[in-house]
Amino acid sequence: MTMQKLLSKARQAIQDFDMIQDNDKIAVGLSGGKDSLTLLHILKNYQRFSPQKFELIAITLNPGGVDNSPLYKLCEDLDVEFHEVQTNIKEIVFDIRKEKNPCSLCANLRRGALNGTAKELGCTKVALGHHKDDAIETFLMSMLYEGRVNCFSPKTVMDKQDLTIIRPMIYIEEYMTKKATREYNYPVIENPCPADGHTNRQNIKELVQRLNKEMPGSKKNIFGALNNPDKLFIWDKEKIK
Repeated sequence: MTMQKLLSKARQAIQDFDMIQDNDKIAVGLSGGKDSLTLLHILKNYQRFSPQKFELIAITLNPGGVDNSPLYKLCEDLDVEFHEVQTNIKEIVFDIRKEKNPCSLCANLRRGALNGTAKELGCTKVALGHHKDDAIETFLMSMLYEGRVNCFSPKTVMDKQDLTIIRPMIYIEEYMTKKATREYNYPVIENPCPADGHTNRQNIKELVQRLNKEMPGSKKNIFGALNNPDKLFIWDKEKIK
């Protein structure tokens, strides 16, 4: 039943944003966390009844010293081609650069390695495991930490790389990926990041939880604002003049 609900929401997102076309070769960014593991299972199941025919592979970036052997076994069981890329991202971010706020640099390095590998393997799309809560948190982080209204897109076409980034779980709440992970016993790889749980995103995650508790429905409304471009009004000085 859990997978049926996940597939229903993923299918709606795929259709709403036209994420998948015939003959796509899609690389799932498989970190080994609950979200990417759920995404891989969703797309593997969706592949069986999708009106578009597409290939599916998985790519894991090893930041350094992580045992990803459970992911090899998982992909073998799912009949999904698996590629592990060894990197020195952890060393660069924490040992060489000694970043106090490591998330941005780490994300850029991971993005470059993942997209580059996907292109080398002939992929047309990269699927990422961002979900509904990630979108809400990113939206608020942008406003509160950067002073701008911004969020990642469900689908991003990267013309220079001839690659498209898709996020099929954009309508799925985080509690559902947690439930699926428990129910199907996904082989979660422990997050090796020293900053895990001590980031600005964690602060925003806790803020959203408090807001939704004190103002029921606030999380739903924030997500609704992301999907309501006709009601967007910001102070454009030139237009207001």
